[in-house]
Amino acid sequence: MTGSGDDLAARFQQTLRSLRVWDTELPSFDPAAVPDDPLALFHAWFVAAAEAGQTEPHTMSLATVDEHGRPDVRTLMLHGADERGWHFASHATSAKGRQLAARPEAALGFYWPAQGRQIRVRGQVTTGTPEEADADLRVRSTGALASALVGHQSEVLDSPETLHQASQSAWERAQADPDARSATWTTYALAAREVEFFQGDDRRRHIRLRYVSAAGGAGWTRHLLWP
Repeated sequence: MTGSGDDLAARFQQTLRSLRVWDTELPSFDPAAVPDDPLALFHAWFVAAAEAGQTEPHTMSLATVDEHGRPDVRTLMLHGADERGWHFASHATSAKGRQLAARPEAALGFYWPAQGRQIRVRGQVTTGTPEEADADLRVRSTGALASALVGHQSEVLDSPETLHQASQSAWERAQADPDARSATWTTYALAAREVEFFQGDDRRRHIRLRYVSAAGGAGWTRHLLWP
């Protein structure tokens, strides 16, 4: 892309202001007719998003904090959602892995513009067993396994050539041994304390419904929030 800094800034502003949100028919949402447990509603909304053609509905934002209390966020894949929590995986030695080891609390964010929906999840994070990490790798694609075998996530890289060589070696290993292990690959589960469901409205009368875990994990309370 060419042009002066001023030209690019002007094009950015023009493009930004030209964008529209939810150029589609949005689904209805009755907060009075929801299940007692947010997991069931999450499952229903996830399936609905996929059936509505939402691209990669299993991508989510994961927010953590570093050793200085500064927030950090990245996009990764959901690996499951059940009574244990919302599941994902990474290297224990990555930035997110180190941050979760020091402070095992996190937040997740899902955004599905095909239906004008968002879901926010906050809670405690626990690590899985080495056996669960191995099982997670065994069901991944060759490319995903090769990436896990490369390792070094979040470390400084000296050149693209170094990455290419490491990736090629890992790809060959993944093809030869689909059950190969990565010593640092770790599964995580976020046990929710709060789950918020946001349904967008074209007149901006958005519906926000928050589930809050009761003391001792004895069920959930629900609250509507102002948009």
